[in-house]
Amino acid sequence: MTAANFVTKSSEQNTNEFNKPGFETSKAEFAVPRLIGTDYMYKHQVVWKNAIGFLIMHILAVWGLVLFLTGALSWKSFVWAFLIGLLSSEGITIGAHRFYTHKSFKATPALRAVFLLFQTMAGQNSMFIWCRDHRLHHRYSDTDADPHNSKRGFFFCHIGWLMTKKHPYVIQLGRRIDMSDLQADWMVMFQKKYYYYLYVLLAVAIPVCVPVYFWGESFFNSLLGCYFLRYVIQLNGTWLVNSLAHLYGTRPYDQKLQPVESWFVSMISLGEGWHNYHHAFPWDYKAAELTMHFNQSASVIRFFERVGLAYDLKTASPEMVANRIIRTGDGTHYELGNEEAKAAVTAFGPLHPLNPTFNTTLEAPAAILKPEGLPLFNEKDLLNINVKQRSNMAG
Repeated sequence: MTAANFVTKSSEQNTNEFNKPGFETSKAEFAVPRLIGTDYMYKHQVVWKNAIGFLIMHILAVWGLVLFLTGALSWKSFVWAFLIGLLSSEGITIGAHRFYTHKSFKATPALRAVFLLFQTMAGQNSMFIWCRDHRLHHRYSDTDADPHNSKRGFFFCHIGWLMTKKHPYVIQLGRRIDMSDLQADWMVMFQKKYYYYLYVLLAVAIPVCVPVYFWGESFFNSLLGCYFLRYVIQLNGTWLVNSLAHLYGTRPYDQKLQPVESWFVSMISLGEGWHNYHHAFPWDYKAAELTMHFNQSASVIRFFERVGLAYDLKTASPEMVANRIIRTGDGTHYELGNEEAKAAVTAFGPLHPLNPTFNTTLEAPAAILKPEGLPLFNEKDLLNINVKQRSNMAG
């Protein structure tokens, strides 16, 4: 099993029935609970080959880092790995997340092809599966129906969910996620069908062979530095959005939503750490209220708009955002918050005008949802739903 399989296979582990023709959810097979939360008595079963695989990957990545720090890996190879990591990260952040999952803007066929190219290079499963899991995450965020439920702790929502069998709610409620838009996209389905071949070519062969061919890097050093080191750093950058950005920070937009604002995660993930805002307004292409603070991805999308590759960018109006802050925020908003709430948090690391805190003493909300979950990206539903009603659904 290749390193790619540890990530891509794990999200499908022991869930073949998830996609079996003829598998239908019935009352006999699955009784939908009246409320969906987190059953702390449930024990996830470890998939040991995945766990061991991730351990080996991280050990080899550390080896690659040592090669760079000791000068054994050339600076050209490091720059190459950094460039590949940056482009493939945007394939996840802009392509998989903001475009394909949330439909926060529209893109030309050429740009969609670029998104698929770099998302494949990122090695985080096919676009179809990535978006399905993320839509499920938003609909049932921080409950047992969330693939990476943060209520189960940092390790689980960071990497542990890829080392265990899926919770039954994830498997069965995942079948209800509407994927018709991606099923109608021939490029997405082509990538899904040939994903493993494309992965080997784009994520392994090209990143490793270019340094070997063009500037004489040894194959072994290139494999450790340009594949394992780059891949593991990139994976952990994405995983921090699932872990830190759901656990440590403030909730200035909706205190009943588990996700938080984290400048630290935004700095690492190209703007994905303003997560309380993102879950409050998931269709907003910025994934944040402001775009000038650690949000490179929003700037790239606006560049695509200027050159005619992206259009119909969706964003929440200032009035809608302010109304949400006043009604449901935790009081820590940099402008519309109150001093009492701001004094309840403690700063960690460099201060930042948007979110002057990394850790908070405010109590996390209880994530208990109705079976229908939360709205995803349907613009009509999202724009018409009353702010108070949405917050009530979240807890």
